Amino acid sequence: MTGRTLIRGGLVITASDETHADVLIEDGRITALAATGTSVAEAWTADRTIDATGKYVIPGGVDAHTHMELPFGGTFASDTFETGTRAAAWGGTTTIVDFAVQSVGHTLREGLDAWHAKAEGNCSIDYGFHMIVSDVNQETLKEMDLLVEEGVTSFKQFMAYPGVFYSDDGQILRAMQRSAENGGLIMMHAENGIAIDVLVEQALARGETDPRYHGEVRKALLEAEATHRAIKLAQVAGAPLYVVHVSAMEAVAELARARDEGLNVFGETCPQYLFLSTDNLAEPDFEGAKYVCSTPLRPKEHQAQLWKGLRTNDLQVVSTDHCPFCFVGQKELGRGDFSKIPNGLPGVENRMDLLHQAVVDGHISRRRWIEIACATPARMFGMYPKKGTITPGADADVVIYDPQAEQVMSAVTHHMNVDYSAYEGKRTTGRVETVLSRGEPVITEREYTGRAGHGVYTPRSTCQYLN
Repeated sequence: MTGRTLIRGGLVITASDETHADVLIEDGRITALAATGTSVAEAWTADRTIDATGKYVIPGGVDAHTHMELPFGGTFASDTFETGTRAAAWGGTTTIVDFAVQSVGHTLREGLDAWHAKAEGNCSIDYGFHMIVSDVNQETLKEMDLLVEEGVTSFKQFMAYPGVFYSDDGQILRAMQRSAENGGLIMMHAENGIAIDVLVEQALARGETDPRYHGEVRKALLEAEATHRAIKLAQVAGAPLYVVHVSAMEAVAELARARDEGLNVFGETCPQYLFLSTDNLAEPDFEGAKYVCSTPLRPKEHQAQLWKGLRTNDLQVVSTDHCPFCFVGQKELGRGDFSKIPNGLPGVENRMDLLHQAVVDGHISRRRWIEIACATPARMFGMYPKKGTITPGADADVVIYDPQAEQVMSAVTHHMNVDYSAYEGKRTTGRVETVLSRGEPVITEREYTGRAGHGVYTPRSTCQYLN
């Protein structure tokens, strides 16, 4: 795109600063900022001017944990790259990092190629990939080096889901040793899947089949134990570690201890753990199935510890783990057996608004909102300052955000391709008004003006936090 866009009169919020400034955009990038009302700013002209008076001007969100079209439990996540990235844009997110999947018996390259094919030409916003490593062997380890060189710099492993994605401690150690050498970052789903499977079998044998038992068998202690084990394996390998979807206060304590020891250990949590709880899993008439995800929702008292972890930087990132399954026909596969409910929640459209609500509620500051939702995920996964901030040279991924507008979250009005909202009826303050992706308006004053295929694949450098 050619032409200049000027955003006038807004409060520009980044992870480090809040300034009343005008923002000049040319050829898809931010070229300059100047204090509103100064002679420099007043002299600027543009083909398109956006009045942001009374609004926030923030970097587009970076959601570093999504699963579009993920095969799981005999079905597929209901959002495609087209529907999922459009919904992300509606929610003020302009970059996703999705997970390409290596199937057991196949190469990393085959998995990555398959995900490129799903995404290419279909995305409204920019995207990158992590690689799920399900089959650690000598060839896989060599491929990890090649992927890092071409911008896939993070690898996810699972201590859960035996027989599907599961890696044992030896496989995890080998992958960590490799990442210690090639600069990659291991992302860990930390739950003791072997022990959980025993508890699942015992619960079903007792006739405990309702969705709430999903939360009861996936115990917080087994999340904490796996988190501890992952940290120690990473320490042995001399590798960094990023623990995904941390939900339990006991797991946060393990991360805090490791960070106090100076280890390169990082933690992510998700909106569902901050705003929902086992009360939702216990909803009657199988409604609890809507809230089945792993790690599971925890009792409410865990929420305060997660917020505290975000304030003290023991948790650094909030991503969504967006992995939607429709209630009708997908979640219902687990009627009579909670272990057959596809695991995952929709959320890619809700994250920025929920975290702004956390600002309104006093849990975090405005700058911390931008830090955990934009800047830190961009740095963690090698995209900063191209993504995650508003500064000259950065991609013009910019959101005009109305901090006063009120909305009610609902499946009736959301844009995710799923038949329920995890936050149905929740009232929030703050709403996305206009979204630019590389200078192109994707949402214009609450109308979708983007297009599938605008979003491009974004290769990443290695984690920017490593000592």
